[in-house]
Amino acid sequence: MTPTPHFLAEFRRSGMPVTSRAIDYPAGHVIDSHAHAENQLIYAVHGVMMVAAEGGQWIVPPTRGIWMPAELTHRIRCIGVVHMRSIYVRPDAAPQLPRRSQAVGISPLLRELILAAIEVEHPYAEDSRAGRLMRLLLDELQALPVLPLHLPQPADPRLRRICARLLERPGDVSTLSHWARLLAVDVKTIQRLFTRETGMTFGQWRQQARLLRALERLATGEKVVEIALALGYDSPSAFATMFKRQFGQTPSAFFR
Repeated sequence: MTPTPHFLAEFRRSGMPVTSRAIDYPAGHVIDSHAHAENQLIYAVHGVMMVAAEGGQWIVPPTRGIWMPAELTHRIRCIGVVHMRSIYVRPDAAPQLPRRSQAVGISPLLRELILAAIEVEHPYAEDSRAGRLMRLLLDELQALPVLPLHLPQPADPRLRRICARLLERPGDVSTLSHWARLLAVDVKTIQRLFTRETGMTFGQWRQQARLLRALERLATGEKVVEIALALGYDSPSAFATMFKRQFGQTPSAFFR
């Protein structure tokens, strides 16, 4: 069992509803699987993270974050240098906050509140400026927009075999018929399993896997044309169209 970090132990003893933490990590750093008793907003003002938890994984660029509910085991991998700024919330401080992990948007206001919260000295008085700032931060956390940055992972071993191949080779163009022959099952069985276990069709899951891999490669500065061809798109324009349809921005604009 992972020992409780000192700052979280202090937070629990203080009785405060919200606290914050700033840590900078080098490229490639991995935060091993762990869980804590507090809800956490995982956010990076610089760099990109891969966050994995039960049921899926997320790519998290700046302007996005991951809401991680209390007691859920998760793992974080830093893609490039990451400046992480986390918010921790006692579960009883805001019971209406989400109880499932999800990618969320970080508004300019919330970003500034997070940065201000990092500077707050603890413990703080509830009726002080710091206390009011933290209450506003808590209010903003309850209005987080959910974003489509999630890649659900199935439990069925046959689907896991398919998904592992698509993650390893995102440009793979194998059809459902190919997989049905390889796994000795009916095409409709695979279709039904994908929908039941991931909430997506086979094609939608593969598209999401490609787009999330594209985010990871964009974060390292790779050119759009190289990414498009590596991920199996016919042209950079076809890739850009699909990317904008999913994320509302072009690949070149996403990290600005």
